[in-house]
Amino acid sequence: MLRVIAVISLLVGPGAIAADPMPGVPAAPKLDVASYILVDFNSGTVLAEHNAHDSADPASLTKIMTSYVAADALTSGAIALDDVTTVSEKAWRMDGSRMFIEVNKQVSVDELLQGIIIQSGNDASVALAEYISGSEDVFAAVMNQQAARLGMENSSFANSTGLPDPNTYSTAHDLALLTTAFIRDFPEIYARFSETEYTYAGIRQHNRNRLLSRDSSVDGVKTGHTEAAGYCLVSSALRGDMRLVAAVMGGKSDLERTEASQALLNYGFRFFESRKIYGVGDVVASAKVWKGKASEVQLGVASDLFVAIPRGRYDDVEAAAEISESVKAPVELGQSVGSLHLKLEEQVVAVAPLIANEAVGKGSIFSRALDEVMMRLE
Repeated sequence: MLRVIAVISLLVGPGAIAADPMPGVPAAPKLDVASYILVDFNSGTVLAEHNAHDSADPASLTKIMTSYVAADALTSGAIALDDVTTVSEKAWRMDGSRMFIEVNKQVSVDELLQGIIIQSGNDASVALAEYISGSEDVFAAVMNQQAARLGMENSSFANSTGLPDPNTYSTAHDLALLTTAFIRDFPEIYARFSETEYTYAGIRQHNRNRLLSRDSSVDGVKTGHTEAAGYCLVSSALRGDMRLVAAVMGGKSDLERTEASQALLNYGFRFFESRKIYGVGDVVASAKVWKGKASEVQLGVASDLFVAIPRGRYDDVEAAAEISESVKAPVELGQSVGSLHLKLEEQVVAVAPLIANEAVGKGSIFSRALDEVMMRLE
């Protein structure tokens, strides 16, 4: 746990995190792809990026959102893995990659999820979309609701498959954001992305993510390809306590997207480390409280605070608390009263709100009156 070296009074809220490269870290590898991003899962820190907010055709990376919506429906109890649905003619007739389900046959949600995640089945995607929402159009609306909720500001989905449509687009940044949410929110369903093959109706198909067979730390996620999109891959790997998420868009070949993704992951693990700085309930700092039953309040963070920093530089990170100039009672539990800035060589590498770890009620009439006088004198 870092020691807070300074407590500064201020009137404004938390500042922005500097976007400059971190001290002592070499530039990311040069990749011949349209766009990419590399993100530390724990902290959300972007370790490398290129055109990460540029709009792109996501192709079958769309199925990450399709699977996310299905996982959410499973968790809420709206559907169950052993539910069965009858395959529609629309689902059966889908072009492109397929699970090879048959029209008017019954198939389980469990089987459809496998067909989507491992076989990238367009037929399975439509069948599951229709089962969850009644129609693919309504399902696409749910996809967009989830995208908005997750902060995917530059994404839109018109179908469950990723087949070309002018209203289906995303970015490397948004797809990494979605993948991070998937791993965090639905780890049991996410585990299916690590499976290398699936057999349905006697047809054995392999997962197209080549990283699964060449890097044992990789446990997902999804490939995508259309003529417009090029070759795309969202990947994630876990080495020790550090997980990275990479998204590569617009590669020229399957090999290129694979090698570009591997290069990003290797770069992140080689030059960075992810460390937990403070946990929920830890006392980070304290603040003077005016007109309260207590004269000060202990401060902490609302959620576990991680930071991604250059490997071996943890002892060089400094923490500074910036606290509101005047904290007056009553103070509610969880109330934001300032921000915590983590710095490395004067560069801000993380910012988090500081909240009250305890409630402080109003003091007596006499103490409040005395504090009123003291506040005016300061």
